[in-house]
Amino acid sequence: MVSRKPLLLGLVVSVLFGGTFVATKAGLAHFPPLLFVALRYDVAAVVLGAYVLVTRSGSELVPRTRGDVAGILATGLVALGLTNALLFVGQADATSAVGAILFSLNPILTPVFAALLLADERLSTRGAVGLAVGLVGVALVVDPDPAMFASGGLGKLLLFGGAVTGALGSVLVRRSDGTLDSTVRTAWGLPVGAALSHALSLGAGESVATVQWGLPALLALGYVGVFAGAIAYVAYFGLLDAAGATQANLVFYVVPVVSTLGGWALLGETVSPLAGVGFLVVFAGFAILGSESFSNPFSGGPGRRQTGHVDAD
Repeated sequence: MVSRKPLLLGLVVSVLFGGTFVATKAGLAHFPPLLFVALRYDVAAVVLGAYVLVTRSGSELVPRTRGDVAGILATGLVALGLTNALLFVGQADATSAVGAILFSLNPILTPVFAALLLADERLSTRGAVGLAVGLVGVALVVDPDPAMFASGGLGKLLLFGGAVTGALGSVLVRRSDGTLDSTVRTAWGLPVGAALSHALSLGAGESVATVQWGLPALLALGYVGVFAGAIAYVAYFGLLDAAGATQANLVFYVVPVVSTLGGWALLGETVSPLAGVGFLVVFAGFAILGSESFSNPFSGGPGRRQTGHVDAD
């Protein structure tokens, strides 16, 4: 039986990440891209840092093993810092629709890295078919104009690079097999990601003086920093520990669906009949996948790699 906890975490991640591409595109009108990433993680680090200081004891906050340190570095440098640096810079040269569909390659790439780096995550033939069907569904939902792909080649290449590093980062975090709680590990990883992003921003010659402060800028930063930052990352890395890298990254198939429905509900955007078909195809992909598509679901928590199905909470 599938645990309710991963399902709930996946729902939270999908909803919060669903607005990321729109908020990013809006924020880039006011912030240099790498500085935008850095400020996002500054905000998220303060919020989550305060939370763990209040809710965790001192002994729970201290990294004690090589796996803890490796997990923090994989989280901050790869899964967060490098991935979002590529996303935000690439998004400046591409539409949010193109960004969403390119990042939806993440679930396709994750099993490749998992097969190379994780002995206990394997995808069956049925699982591969389900992933392929889900990707087709994402393409139908986003329904990008082919002309969108005819220009801005560098931006698309960077977005694809972000999908690659995102998949790799999630597998490296899982491989680290540390003892830290996922929330504490994320709280340590956020300032690492912020430091990397600030260094990249300075290296690119970006300046705080170029930021166009105002309500739209603050709303965009608040969303990506608090909701799609601190809260969403706690849920995402908790899902990663509970379900494994391959299953956790399936949320990137649902994100474009959430983005499209959110645009329809909140912004009055039109949902095409083709997008409606895409929703059904995405869900068909999940139905094909099924829990048996994965060789070893997890029962949760770092350091606990077990065979069999995840127990119900």
